[in-house]
Amino acid sequence: MLKVTALSKEQAENCPIRSVLSKVTGKWQLLILLVLSSGPQRFGALKRLIGDITQRVLTENLRNLERDGHLLRTVHAGPPLAVTYTLTEQGQDLVGVLKPLVIWADNNFPSIQASRQEVDNA
Repeated sequence: MLKVTALSKEQAENCPIRSVLSKVTGKWQLLILLVLSSGPQRFGALKRLIGDITQRVLTENLRNLERDGHLLRTVHAGPPLAVTYTLTEQGQDLVGVLKPLVIWADNNFPSIQASRQEVDNA
């Protein structure tokens, strides 16, 4: 069994499961990674493809994903200045691991919705 117990703040901060998964399994991080899995994108395209994300939240999540080595930010000299985001090899590996979870969620969504409704109506 994986060690998931942290008995102190220090242990929690040094836990790879908490440290890594908290940065990639949030709604926005996962959606950004999935969009980038089809190829490099500019900021505006990412925002359009995701849809319901604010500019501030997208910027913050891109910075965090770049900081952790999952994507690469490339500035292309202008005019006009262009910035593209691309998955790194590590990011591609991560998407490969997360895609089965995404497919599972899509396949099981109807039964999950039904279960939620059943519990909510009880």
